[in-house]
Amino acid sequence: MSELVARTGRHQQRYEDGCRLVAGCIPFKYRNSVESNGAASQKIVEVLMINSTSGPGLLFPKGGWENDETVEEAALREALEEAGVRGDLKHFLGCYLFKSKTLQDESCPEGLCKAAMFALLVKEELPSWPEQSTRERSWLTIPEAIERCRHPWMRKALEEGFSKWHDDHLKINGEEEDIHIS
Repeated sequence: MSELVARTGRHQQRYEDGCRLVAGCIPFKYRNSVESNGAASQKIVEVLMINSTSGPGLLFPKGGWENDETVEEAALREALEEAGVRGDLKHFLGCYLFKSKTLQDESCPEGLCKAAMFALLVKEELPSWPEQSTRERSWLTIPEAIERCRHPWMRKALEEGFSKWHDDHLKINGEEEDIHIS
């Protein structure tokens, strides 16, 4: 059982122009691939996804951005609560609009949401976390994550936000030969 407790309720929820404001991240790490002769050959990027509690498919950690925190703090909190990971936010990937089928209320009757997404370099995976009884973690390559991602807006954040940033980041830092997305 985790000592940490997930926030619940909507009394602190932020709204803007009829949209519920959400913060989330694409947690990632590097794994060394191993050649058939046992030698490490290259680093492979893997992203962390979690199961949905309301249906099939996988998701990235995300949730409501509350009045008493910055958007960055909200993204880090959601990664901890839903996926049990801590790390460093490396890049703002953009804002993505979506319509929630389950989260409609008087401040947002249409269920419209605006998610601020970040790239999170994972530094620690906790053995227990607030939502571990309802969430399972899966480390996937980018192609696997694209295939298994439940929501089109999250897939877009992965393909157009994270992958583009990661590719550009490698080119700028001259590490292109060492790290591979596939």
